[in-house]
Amino acid sequence: MGKLLIIRISFALQTARWRQTMVAAVGVAFSITMFITLLSFMAGLNDLLDGLLLNRTPHVRLFNEIKAPERLPINLAPEYQSHYNFVRSVKPKMERLQIHNIAAIIAAVEKDERVLGYAPKIGAQVFYNTGATDLTGLINGIDVTAENKLFFFSDYIVAGNFNDLNTIPNSIILGKEIAAKTLTNIGDVIQVTTSKGDIRQLKVVGFFQSGIQEIDKVQSYASLKTTQNLMGEAGSYITDLQIKLKDLSMAPAMAKEYAGLFETDAVDIQTANSQFETGSKVRTLISYAVGVTLLIVAGFGIYNILNMIIYEKMDSIAILKATGFSGKDVNKIFLFIALSIGISGGIAGLFFGWGLSAIIDQIPFNTASLPTVTTYPINYNPVFYVTGLVFALITTYMAGYFPSRKASKMDPVTIIRGK
Repeated sequence: MGKLLIIRISFALQTARWRQTMVAAVGVAFSITMFITLLSFMAGLNDLLDGLLLNRTPHVRLFNEIKAPERLPINLAPEYQSHYNFVRSVKPKMERLQIHNIAAIIAAVEKDERVLGYAPKIGAQVFYNTGATDLTGLINGIDVTAENKLFFFSDYIVAGNFNDLNTIPNSIILGKEIAAKTLTNIGDVIQVTTSKGDIRQLKVVGFFQSGIQEIDKVQSYASLKTTQNLMGEAGSYITDLQIKLKDLSMAPAMAKEYAGLFETDAVDIQTANSQFETGSKVRTLISYAVGVTLLIVAGFGIYNILNMIIYEKMDSIAILKATGFSGKDVNKIFLFIALSIGISGGIAGLFFGWGLSAIIDQIPFNTASLPTVTTYPINYNPVFYVTGLVFALITTYMAGYFPSRKASKMDPVTIIRGK
């Protein structure tokens, strides 16, 4: 039979039971709405959590780690090379944390087309002196301009101006938790003691808050020059070189390459944050699982409604087959009903899902631990909408396939006799 006639008959069967058809379409729309909203919110949450940590983490970090020597003198002696030598209480090598030949390394990194940018850093262990109490801390000496460009440093400054580190000598930006413990305000002078026992006075020009409390309890920032003076080191003293790449996926391979080329220790972002990345993947997997479950439940609703329509329209099916409609034609009629429910419900679900996501995106979300976040996070990834619509069509097709197959195999003579 002609396609237009099949479409008209399908439409007539739907409108005859329009309430059931509407319920099925609403079920699909609701499932798609919640599927998109859930994925958008969970992806936005993952982006937020990733940003708190990964935006502050270099893709590749070069440093010198204090560790025991791999080749001991006894193993190099000819008379002991054929023996198994066990040495107890091996001490670390007498090396400094400084990266050697840093100027040549930076020159090589600058020429590497795979590199987006780099930022040198110095880690200085100190004590914050407050009255009779000494608080353990870490001052990060940074190139302020490079740190802000690559790691969005200014986004985490909750008070003061980060550029003051460059313009004001012997200045420091304290972690918010440190400032609260030491009762320090902007403009005050805080006393710190270095690991060598030297005491320095630093002017507080701002407060830093990462959103991770354990970091904000110990970490502060100063310029490279201030930190070098604090430690009594020369201007070439650098303990870390933070590198950001144009392609994040290249980080593991480049970390190994740089470690061998520059004879330093290197760690990539995937290795440094493997547990965090696993958590993001698990949350995304749970979101997809819940969304697909909603669509399957909606599919069962369509299956039941089509079964009911077939049972109530057995006379119509018998008449159609008696007047020349084949089993394939009857199959197409009920599949068209199922797909029309899926398409109409799916499209409505896309709009409602986008609308609900937009509403959530405007809800205020203010917390002291996340100063850069003002509303609930939402990710408007088009993949979620395409995935939702495809799942809706697949689910409704499968829900309509078995009832339509049953209707196509009905014998009109048996139906009429039964009547």
